[in-house]
Amino acid sequence: MITNLLRITRATLFAVVATCALAQVKAEDAPAAPKEPTLEQRVFDLEAYVNNAPRTPDVASKVAVAGPGHNAWMMTSTALVLFMTLPGLALFYGGLVRRKNVLSVLAQCMGITGLVTILWWAVGFSLAFSPGNAFLGGLSNAFFKGVDSNPGAVPWVSQNVFACFQLTFAIITPALIVGAIAERMKFTAILAFITLWMFAVYFPLAHMVWGGGLMSGLAGGAIKAIDFAGGTVVHMSSGWSALILCLILGKRLGFGKESFAPHSMVLCMIGTGMLWVGWYGFNAGSELGSDGVAANAFTTTTLATAVASFVWGALEFIFKKHASVLGFCSGAVAGLVVITPACGFVNSNGAVIIGVLAAIVPFIFVVKLKKVFGYDDALDTFGVHAVGGTMGAILTGVLADPNVNSLVQPIMKGLVIEQLKAVGVTIALSVVATTIIAYIVKFTIGLRPTPEAEQQGLDITDHNEEGYIL
Repeated sequence: MITNLLRITRATLFAVVATCALAQVKAEDAPAAPKEPTLEQRVFDLEAYVNNAPRTPDVASKVAVAGPGHNAWMMTSTALVLFMTLPGLALFYGGLVRRKNVLSVLAQCMGITGLVTILWWAVGFSLAFSPGNAFLGGLSNAFFKGVDSNPGAVPWVSQNVFACFQLTFAIITPALIVGAIAERMKFTAILAFITLWMFAVYFPLAHMVWGGGLMSGLAGGAIKAIDFAGGTVVHMSSGWSALILCLILGKRLGFGKESFAPHSMVLCMIGTGMLWVGWYGFNAGSELGSDGVAANAFTTTTLATAVASFVWGALEFIFKKHASVLGFCSGAVAGLVVITPACGFVNSNGAVIIGVLAAIVPFIFVVKLKKVFGYDDALDTFGVHAVGGTMGAILTGVLADPNVNSLVQPIMKGLVIEQLKAVGVTIALSVVATTIIAYIVKFTIGLRPTPEAEQQGLDITDHNEEGYIL
């Protein structure tokens, strides 16, 4: 019996050793797994696509299929950015208005989401990212033609994922404008304004900055500016447009005489937290891949936001003898805004500097200068997004570090001047287009509800609903 057991054991050991040896031989003979292309290789491929250049066999071999890891991160980022609008921005803005207008803000965010999605599917994505001229793309991808699961504009991400990711940016940008004109613009007027504004402002800016146009500094644009995640395209465009629209619209009834205190700081705080979480998709996702630059954007976003939130609260404590929840929330959003164009180009120390300045400068505009000039920017869209976005675009040129992102090395010389050019183009386009569009809407369907409707609240008059029933 013992002899048989020894024979079985010896045979088993022999089989194990033979199996391991065979596996080793097969592993040595097997071809090595293809390496994922480096960031430099991927940007080279992207430049070739943007410039409509034919791909060489070498390029084609590196980008044959969309990488599952990058696709997974981009789908996650897409969900996070949509989460910023629904429900993040909706709750943030909704908590800041009076209770009779809370549903109007939620409806505006929902309505804009649906409207912009339709426009994006029909022509928006194509006008922003198809080959065209320096100012606008063509119609080769209209109605999502060619937008499928194969790689497209980004050789390592499915084209439909890329299109949906960019859609979420297109959704939140006009939704930010709502903050400046809250409680006093008709729902139909808002949708009409946003429809025209997307064609006149957003689609051209997205193409100029990210689609290989005038300001695509990393893809051969005439203006060698950089914008990692939307300082010009998103925050400056919406913020400057918001200022012009609120000036044309006029002040809310009772402004300066009645209390316009937020009806629910609880909702505002929850919305701020959702914005902060979603912003990781916004910023880190804008690397369009889950690599080291995305990790840097994730880190710098965290640092700048937390620092700005704390510093804004500290400023309130110094000047007002208390630190409010609204102050912490405002600081967090300001930090998120200012770091957005820089997050993939600056190091951690640069992010802290940005966080400090993101609190101080918008604080001055929101708390001090708005009272001096007397404009009714209801929820401080201009003070945070226009001022913060403009400052962020400029600071990106000052603090960009080639050790963080080597792609900026060739354009570092004179980068601040190029950033100022991009700022100027963005402001000019936003201000002029918004002025024209606002007056078109005003003289056709009208911008404001009747004084009686505004006094009653837009929840009832625009939507026949109430946010709270006692």
